[in-house]
Amino acid sequence: MLTQKNLIFVGAPGAGKGTISAVMLEKYPLVHISTGDILRDEVKRGTELGQQASVLMKEGKLVPDEIVAGMVRARLAQKDCDNGFILDGFPRTINQANLLAEALKELGRPLDRVVYLQVDDEIILKRLTARQNCKKCGAIFNKIFMPSKVENVCDNCGGELFQRPDDSLETAKSRLEVFYKQTQPLLDYYTEQGKVLAITELDKDKIVAAIEKELA
Repeated sequence: MLTQKNLIFVGAPGAGKGTISAVMLEKYPLVHISTGDILRDEVKRGTELGQQASVLMKEGKLVPDEIVAGMVRARLAQKDCDNGFILDGFPRTINQANLLAEALKELGRPLDRVVYLQVDDEIILKRLTARQNCKKCGAIFNKIFMPSKVENVCDNCGGELFQRPDDSLETAKSRLEVFYKQTQPLLDYYTEQGKVLAITELDKDKIVAAIEKELA
């Protein structure tokens, strides 16, 4: 049983946030909150915030922090978050972190921990540049960590596997650089509050066990 269950997951692209979130959701009644999912849902439902965001996106502009934070607040206010949540992809900046803190205070849902999946750059780059997608069904494989049974052939539908241009080494290095530039101030912000839990394990089961031990 977790006693600390209001969480933020932080990690570089390829660190395994999605994989570990999925395992935690299978074991505990937590809610996974991704800003991308929320944004698409708000736009689809035509809410006031969704309409504002839709206009900005059509104009090729970034959605302001206040709008994104408002959407996250609305999601956190829902009943299913009573049992805890995993925020993934938000906050990304100190301003967003401050807006989140205000929202959580208003909702009476204090943030418990920031789980930082800390993986060496070399491993991250290997993971990112080994990813393959199926042309037919879109399934994702990884030549190192989750290879298909037959090379370049999808296990699910038999379609051809290919590598996206944005999975090149150059792009992967750039994504990693952006992550550190954006995220280090955020980690410092939460470290000062004593909330960061850094996990350096690489095995999925060991990562989950470490999280459970610390949050019990």
